[in-house]
Amino acid sequence: MKIIFMGRKKYAAEILEWTINQGIEVALVCTDSQFPNSPTAQKAGSLGIPVVSIEEAENYINKHPDEIDLVVSYLYWKKITKTFIDEPRYGCINFHPAILPEWRGTAGYNIAILNKLSEWGATAHYVDENIDTGSIIKVYKFNFDYRIETAYSLEKKTQNIQMELYKSTILDVLEKGKLECVPQREEDGCYISKKEMVDMMKLDVNNLDKEDLDLKIRAFWFPPYDGAGIEINGKYYTLVNHEILKSLQDKDTTAMV
Repeated sequence: MKIIFMGRKKYAAEILEWTINQGIEVALVCTDSQFPNSPTAQKAGSLGIPVVSIEEAENYINKHPDEIDLVVSYLYWKKITKTFIDEPRYGCINFHPAILPEWRGTAGYNIAILNKLSEWGATAHYVDENIDTGSIIKVYKFNFDYRIETAYSLEKKTQNIQMELYKSTILDVLEKGKLECVPQREEDGCYISKKEMVDMMKLDVNNLDKEDLDLKIRAFWFPPYDGAGIEINGKYYTLVNHEILKSLQDKDTTAMV
């Protein structure tokens, strides 16, 4: 099987190497190679796989019809175009770090904590021309406690299960080709945009008595990115609480806390 791999972060780098070890040919990798420390670009380089832009990958498919069996997207951040959806023999599969159809778009980890959910997960689905609305192949779920998780820690737990989901799904494709799936209904879920996520992060200083500050701090704690906070004179300040500070303490040092 010959694929095009789209992804980023260390998880995508690890999954890329696993993919190669299954005897799958990876023709091209699309990733955040604009950053010199991109884990996926570095891994692709070490494996001898060309790293290209999404435009170059699209041109490759157009010039080599019937050559690519599958396109996979693992934490890829750009909208995937029709060429990648229609041309590969087995379509394009995305791995979404949330339960579909309920939670589309960004801010999944934040919403899971803010909404005090008890269950989270990851979804494998075929890509269509919209965002996170393609037919669902399978969902892996796990229980978690919103009272002790941060967005940062919940990502780690989600990615552990999403990597297993990826492996299972890709092995299924190797065995069966196009997989059985269940269409999503638009009305079954909600889509959260990046702007909505940023707006949720901000605290209303005039109504702090209505905020669960500790919950909100945990829900948006994802260093090095901005977290829950306040904007003063056009400058944004991220809040942190004692609980998170304790979690950051070096285990080899002592502190009077």
